[in-house]
Amino acid sequence: MKKLYVILMMLALAAGGVMAQGGKPVEQGKEEKAVSAAVEALRKAMIDPDKATLEKLMMPELSYGHSDGLIQTRSEFIEMLMSGRSDFVSINLTEQSITIVNNTAIVRHILSAVTNDGGKPGQVNLSVLLVWQKQKGEWRLLARQTVKVKQAL
Repeated sequence: MKKLYVILMMLALAAGGVMAQGGKPVEQGKEEKAVSAAVEALRKAMIDPDKATLEKLMMPELSYGHSDGLIQTRSEFIEMLMSGRSDFVSINLTEQSITIVNNTAIVRHILSAVTNDGGKPGQVNLSVLLVWQKQKGEWRLLARQTVKVKQAL
């Protein structure tokens, strides 16, 4: 019974927060805009890879998990993009959410892309989790994990 009461109170508080906003979308703050800009810079750099830009956006400790289970370091991921083994022709990001806690940002979105990996055309639809950390005033990617988007039954 106590758990039910706590759940109901949390729902009431959440509903009150939505009503207090008048049902209007919440405007992004300064940090959310900066994280969004970093995500956009990464998206562009994955389409048109530039080693210096990619290195600037990613922390040396980057852990990059692919939907097939492959896990790469920053240098491995950058090399894969630079060599064309991973070639994004276009990338569209939707349903993006950004949560900031201190100097860490958690970003989730759906990535839909046209690929040409190693000269083989393809398409991917992935749910992506990005972890960004703010260092010296810049948001840098610390971790990325993708999973395949489930198709409707």
